[in-house]
Amino acid sequence: MKKQSISRRGFLKGTAIASAAVACPTILPSSVFGADAPSERIMVGHIGVGGQGGGLLRAFVGQPGGMSIATCDPFKDRREGKAKWIDAGYSKKMGKTYKGCKTYNDFRELLARDDIDAVVVGTPDHWHVPITIAAAKAGKDVYCEKPLGISVAHNKACRAAIHRYKVIFQYGTQQRSNNTHCARACELVRAGYIGELKSIDVVAPNGRTGGKATEMPVPAGLDYDMWLGPAPKAPYTKDRVIGGGRWHIYDYALGFIAGWGAHPLDIAHWGYPHTPVEYSGTGKIPTEGLFDTIVNWDVKGKYESGVTFTLKAGRDSTKFTGTEGWIIASRGRASASKPELLKTKVKPNEVKLLQDTNHYRNFLTACKSRKTPASDIDSAVQSDIMSHLGDIAIRTKSTIKWDPKKETIIGNDEASRMLTRAMRAPWKL
Repeated sequence: MKKQSISRRGFLKGTAIASAAVACPTILPSSVFGADAPSERIMVGHIGVGGQGGGLLRAFVGQPGGMSIATCDPFKDRREGKAKWIDAGYSKKMGKTYKGCKTYNDFRELLARDDIDAVVVGTPDHWHVPITIAAAKAGKDVYCEKPLGISVAHNKACRAAIHRYKVIFQYGTQQRSNNTHCARACELVRAGYIGELKSIDVVAPNGRTGGKATEMPVPAGLDYDMWLGPAPKAPYTKDRVIGGGRWHIYDYALGFIAGWGAHPLDIAHWGYPHTPVEYSGTGKIPTEGLFDTIVNWDVKGKYESGVTFTLKAGRDSTKFTGTEGWIIASRGRASASKPELLKTKVKPNEVKLLQDTNHYRNFLTACKSRKTPASDIDSAVQSDIMSHLGDIAIRTKSTIKWDPKKETIIGNDEASRMLTRAMRAPWKL
C-alpha cells in the first residue's frame, strides 16, 4: 500500500469515518469486514472487463487483500454489468445495499481518482502498454494481462515507466503462481539437476484464420473509437471486436505466437533467464479473411551460451534438455526423463522461485509490501521479446541477430524498423 494512501486513509480513520462512509460509498466501516476492512485493502480499478478482463475481475473480487471499486470499458453494458455484479457481492457480504462501484468509458478518468491504488488491465493487446504507462504515471500499481505490447519499443517504454515511477507491476503469466509444478521445474533446471542445459523447446497453441471483414453498424453502447484507440482507423465488424480479431489481427496483436506463447515463453525465461540472440523461422501469414497474424510458426534460434531454442505451434509446453536428462512443464503438469527428479527438494542454498500459489493474491501482497511480485516487468519484457523477434524473422524471411545488451537488431534495417509501431493520433506513449 502506498505511503500516500496510508496517510490519507489514516486521516479519515482518525476523524469522522462514519459520516465519510455515507458521503463516499467506497469507504466502509471496519466492522463490515473486520481485519480485512477497506482502510487496509488495496483499492482496485478494472480497465477492460469483457472476456479475459471479466475473468480477472472475478478472480480479484474474491481476494481478501483488495477491493474492486471501479470498472472501465468502451462497452457500456460490460462496465455497468460488472459494476452491478461487484455491488451485489459486497451487498451480500455487508447485509445491506452497497452501490460503491463506479463505471467509466475513458480509463483516464478512472486513473485520475486518488483513492485507487492499483489497476487491472484486461483490454485487447494493443491497449496494454499505453494504459500501463498512463497508470504508472498516475502512481497506480498495475496487473497487466499478457502478452505485453505490440512492439519491442512499446515494451521498453513500458519497462522504463514502471521503473521511473516505482510502481508494482505483475505480468499476467499466472503459471508462475497458480501452477506450482512450473516453479518446481524451473528451480530444478536452475540448480543443475538436468546437468548442463543444452536446449529449450517451446510450444504454444496455434492461431486462427478467417474472420469476416464486411462492415457493420457499430452496436449501441460501444465507443468504437475508444476501442480502436492507438490502432489504425478501421470499419467496424463483429469479428474484429467481439470475435477473435482482437487476438488475431496484426493491428491489435501478434497473434497466439505471443498471446498464448507468453505462457510457455515465460516459463522458458524463468528457468533460464536469458534471451536468444539469433532467430530464424517459417510460418504462414493468412491472405484470406480478416485475421492476418502468423499461424503454423516454426522458429529456431540460439542463446549467446550456445543453448538452442525452438518455438513451434502445437500443444502448450516448455521442455528443458540437459546433459543428464530433461524436464517438461506445461499448464497441466510437469514430467521428466527421471520421474523421481520431480520429487527432489530444493536445497536451502538453491534458487527458490515460488512466492505464492495465487497470482492475484501475490500482486495485492506486493502492492502492500512494495516488494517485487512473482512476474516482474523485466522478465515480462525479455520473454515477450522472444515472440516479437520470432515474428519479425518469419515476416522478413531472414535470420535475426539480436544484441541483448543494446536491445537492438544487428545489421538488418528492414527488421529493425519492425521493432516499433506508429500510434494513431492523438494517442502516444
